[in-house]
Amino acid sequence: MPDDLEFSDDPARLDRDRIHSWLSEESYWAMGRDRARQDAAIDASRNFGVYDATTGEQLGYARVVTDGATFAWLCDVFVASGARGRGIGIALVDGVVAALEPLGLTRIMLATGDAHGLYAKFGFRPLARPEQVMERRGAPAPDERQAAERADASAMSRP
Repeated sequence: MPDDLEFSDDPARLDRDRIHSWLSEESYWAMGRDRARQDAAIDASRNFGVYDATTGEQLGYARVVTDGATFAWLCDVFVASGARGRGIGIALVDGVVAALEPLGLTRIMLATGDAHGLYAKFGFRPLARPEQVMERRGAPAPDERQAAERADASAMSRP
């Protein structure tokens, strides 16, 4: 990790206002997510951040939903737009994978529309047997419906 960055899993360091702004205003998957829903997601997950070592400003965020024994879902990975290109995404995913490694999880999964190369550096691969994976979608919250529709349209337009 670059010397000017710090990785942390301390929930007290999370800048919840900033995280909510990033995800609800800038991400393609959580556009419009309301603050109460975001706070509930944070409270029910393991959370990670990358911070500027000098100022303490949060520059990146990721959360993991896990049973702590067999499975984890890496989600809401975000790097501040003004901080991209500094290795923050690499530091963030590296820190998350290192934090989960001692758990001996059988599988860590994620979904991405644009960062396949980043995750491949850490051993993530397309599903070996996608025909064995299913999802059940619930109705998105009214404020997330448009983001879900955009994400679906974007996924359908990719080769």
